[in-house]
Amino acid sequence: MKTDELISALSAGVEPVNRRQVNRSVGTALVVGMAVAIGVTFLALGVRTDLTTPRTLIFLFLKIAFAFGTTGAAAVYLARLARPGGERRVSPGLAALPFVAILVLAGISLGQAPSSHWDRMVMGDQWLECLISIPIIAIVPFAVVIWAVRQAAPTNLVRTGAFSGLVAGGMSAMAYALHCTDDSLPFVALWYGGTIVLCTLAGALLGPRLLRW
Repeated sequence: MKTDELISALSAGVEPVNRRQVNRSVGTALVVGMAVAIGVTFLALGVRTDLTTPRTLIFLFLKIAFAFGTTGAAAVYLARLARPGGERRVSPGLAALPFVAILVLAGISLGQAPSSHWDRMVMGDQWLECLISIPIIAIVPFAVVIWAVRQAAPTNLVRTGAFSGLVAGGMSAMAYALHCTDDSLPFVALWYGGTIVLCTLAGALLGPRLLRW
């Protein structure tokens, strides 16, 4: 076969690329992952019983807002990373903003409280449960997100895996917030933020293996 004939054969029947398919896949993974995370939290841990009180709702909103902001920013970048060469369009600055915001709020909260209360505000009652639960709840959402990203063609597998872990950790933290009764902002900054970072690091380590073409 001549070169011209080969090119003609390869180009025959080529259809336009659906640029929205990656966004749809990632969006579907977010919905499924969030549903699984909430379901696991309901079944394994249960929901806190004081959700009707105004104070609880305010702090629950803050915790969910932090985790939602993290997930939303990371998901935008993940949809870009899933495409070949997409890492050139990704800057981690936006994804870091929720962490900066919660750290600032935590610092203000500590500054307004007596130093004798700081240990209680940072450690709370459920630090160990939080440290264990968020990464475990994130396992299935992470698997779903990885499956969605594999449908595309990421070229920077470490960064794509990291953002997949960041998305999964954020979803897990949102679900876990429905159970957690520790509402101190320093607690949220350290233990929610820290476990989401752990999920991100785990994703960076696993990405090259799970996303390899």
